[in-house]
Amino acid sequence: MQSVAAFTDTYLPTVNGVTYTIQTWRERWHRRGGRMDVVFPADDDYDPEPGEYGVRSLPFPFYEGIRIGAPRIPGAVGDVDVVHAHTPFGLGLAGLRLARRRDLPLVATYHTPTGEYAEYLSSVGAIERGVERTAERYERWFFDRADAVIVPSEDAERRLVDEVGVEAEIVVLSNGIDVERFEPVEGDDFRRRYDLGDGPLIGYTGRHGYEKRLDELVRAAADLDVTLVFGGDGPARDELSALADDLGVDAHFLGFLDREELPAFYSALDVFCFPSPVETQGLVALEANACGTPVVGVNEGALENTVLDGVTGYHYESGDLDGFRRGIRRALAEREALSARCLDRRDEVSVDRSVDRLAALYDRLSSK
Repeated sequence: MQSVAAFTDTYLPTVNGVTYTIQTWRERWHRRGGRMDVVFPADDDYDPEPGEYGVRSLPFPFYEGIRIGAPRIPGAVGDVDVVHAHTPFGLGLAGLRLARRRDLPLVATYHTPTGEYAEYLSSVGAIERGVERTAERYERWFFDRADAVIVPSEDAERRLVDEVGVEAEIVVLSNGIDVERFEPVEGDDFRRRYDLGDGPLIGYTGRHGYEKRLDELVRAAADLDVTLVFGGDGPARDELSALADDLGVDAHFLGFLDREELPAFYSALDVFCFPSPVETQGLVALEANACGTPVVGVNEGALENTVLDGVTGYHYESGDLDGFRRGIRRALAEREALSARCLDRRDEVSVDRSVDRLAALYDRLSSK
């Protein structure tokens, strides 16, 4: 097995799709007898495990919970076969420098469309567009210096090629789901613990960012006889809560849930709802499906492919609240049949299958 140094600007204690992917890949890599070190922005609230190296960092001023790490290379990670950058910024630059200094293969993963977050820096349209263009030029510069760029979906590949203009080799490789963890469980205890009632339950978990358009979910729920539940947190939470109160929606905001609770959360839901058009894969949709819960998601971004109409859920067009409601009603009515189809696809989305392909990529690049 190859020895790998993974560089990331997002890691524990922050919990999101990037953190989850790195953790899961690392655990599977170690299970196979390999070594995968992680270099990340140090945080006083997290005590690193062996092989995890925190570097000096500062809080990102525009987004709570995100830190910016100094582009340093800890001496302990120098003796590796492959460098894997999970960010084009900060610590991704350190990974690039290590790869060039040691003449090592550099693999980069495109987790997040950076330009989509320009609104956190300015509410002025012209400035937002300028930030987006600058971010795309920088992403093109960085990713074109990688030996291979991993994207989790065909939509992410299209963005990098058509919108960003990346010319490096691109490999579509799903992040994968830990199907040992995410499987159907009894959800009644979860409902009782959080006083969610016995009626139809729809919900979402993840970052409450403005770019996720979670207000569409609150507005859609206003004309449905359902209870709405949110897991996670983020800058849009207070506005979502106020909107739910204004519209008379029975909404519950649970905050961040331990990963151990997520299978029960997904299993308790009748439908998982996902209005975000900016996903490069949408791992939470696949986690919900792995627990037997259908997804109603926007027909944009990676969710165009992640959600399979009539198989794992239904699509709606962004901004079409009536279409969103129709999709939710249909998924509620067909919940049992959709759940069975979701469970039939568990092996196709497993992380073990993804790590098999990751290992083959590392081997190929190392043998050049």
